[in-house]
Amino acid sequence: MSKVAIIQSNYIPWKGYFHIIKSVDHFVFLDSVNYTHRDWRNRNRIKTPQGTIWLTVPVHAHHHKPINQAVLADKRWQRNHPLTLRQYYGKCPYFDKYYPLLEKLYQRDWEKLSDLNQIFTKEIAQMLDIKTQFHQDREFITSLDKSRRLLDIVTKLGADTYVTGPSASAYLNEDIYQKAGVKVEYFQYPQYPAYEQFWGDFVSDVSVLDLLFHQGHESGKFIWGVEL
Repeated sequence: MSKVAIIQSNYIPWKGYFHIIKSVDHFVFLDSVNYTHRDWRNRNRIKTPQGTIWLTVPVHAHHHKPINQAVLADKRWQRNHPLTLRQYYGKCPYFDKYYPLLEKLYQRDWEKLSDLNQIFTKEIAQMLDIKTQFHQDREFITSLDKSRRLLDIVTKLGADTYVTGPSASAYLNEDIYQKAGVKVEYFQYPQYPAYEQFWGDFVSDVSVLDLLFHQGHESGKFIWGVEL
């Protein structure tokens, strides 16, 4: 059996995003679809003594342009984001283990949001010892029909299972997958266990960097139940 997940890229995603990645053999970034504002495409949350705050990458984009055409608006965030991570996570047990690589990534000459998101995601996946193969949706020639497009990617990868988020059950046409001999799995996020975290009550839905900085090689236990 071979499984595929196809999802838009996010900026420094939460642990559930990486849980889906680890659960499949192939992960495809769906970045040729339209950019969505006030979403996870260009921002994520971290925890501070004052509660959670957003780390946002400013972009020039609108609803009628795809994610992979969203251009970064300025470079100030490249200095501010690593400084903010150091300010709030610098005393975490595993900060020094992961921060140097992240700092180098922030220093790259980024132009497109999609490139930024994908590289960060793949590097963080390596930190989590994830072996999944990554692809971009534009690598595949697919039907123009939206309902068949994702199925075409799955079949071109030779997979027999398509893994998607739980909300997809409201709109996915399962009949065409069944006729193509492809099983559909709706990924169910578990109740992730709490871990020791700075500053007050535990907060789960923050960037996975929070988990890595606090738990290091034990991070996997708090996502899929096994140490890295």
